[in-house]
Amino acid sequence: MTQSEPALRPDIQWNFSGQTVLVTGGTTGIGRGAALRFLRAGCEVWIAGLADDHFRRAEQDPELEAARLVACDVSSDDDVRTLFSQIGRLNAVVHCAGMILRLEEFEIATFTRVVDVNLNGAMRIATAARPFFLREGGGAIVNIASMLSTFGGPRVPAYSASKGGIVQLSKSLAVAWAPENIRVNAVAPGWITTNLTIQLQQNAEASEKILSRTPMGRWGTPEDVADAIVFLCSSGARFITGAVLAVDGGYSSC
Repeated sequence: MTQSEPALRPDIQWNFSGQTVLVTGGTTGIGRGAALRFLRAGCEVWIAGLADDHFRRAEQDPELEAARLVACDVSSDDDVRTLFSQIGRLNAVVHCAGMILRLEEFEIATFTRVVDVNLNGAMRIATAARPFFLREGGGAIVNIASMLSTFGGPRVPAYSASKGGIVQLSKSLAVAWAPENIRVNAVAPGWITTNLTIQLQQNAEASEKILSRTPMGRWGTPEDVADAIVFLCSSGARFITGAVLAVDGGYSSC
């Protein structure tokens, strides 16, 4: 180590004691995995999600008992304002809220709805969080992109377009807000075991096709993605902004 290199602080990188994080879409899947990881790191966790069955199950989930749950539709300006009016301070935001409707997305009304939730919702949450970060002297945002940010999705044009937009939005906000010590990054999950992929997981032929192209030879888990998210919010990623981290077992490298 040269004199100009800082000493490593492995103890501080995953310690979020005294910090507050908001996880949108945190009642299920990757969002729930991230919320649990932050709770275990000593963080105060706010979870925002639609008032649906996932939300009601999260309210009864003993692992999420310490989190604060708020019903919020990220496509609603009023809901987003109400959400942030309840939060006193904020150090990080993880935007996991999203939707996918497959072949229905070729209908213009559905296309618009998906983009409004997935992409416009990310912008609503980011701009609402910025004043909190300015008061704290900085903050971190992690948006959820996708391997379909890069590849075309023949059955999901709205989802694919919105996730491509997430990448460019994250890069643009990273450049715009870097002088304010606000870091903005994205993770691009591959094939992850969530409710969205349950039919593919249960289809032996489809699953084998996915696994045969995945160098690590398995489906990813929400925990795999959650650890990457927590890293990007941590002090260990203090010089990383505008990055898109693939968490796909090597799928996008093939």
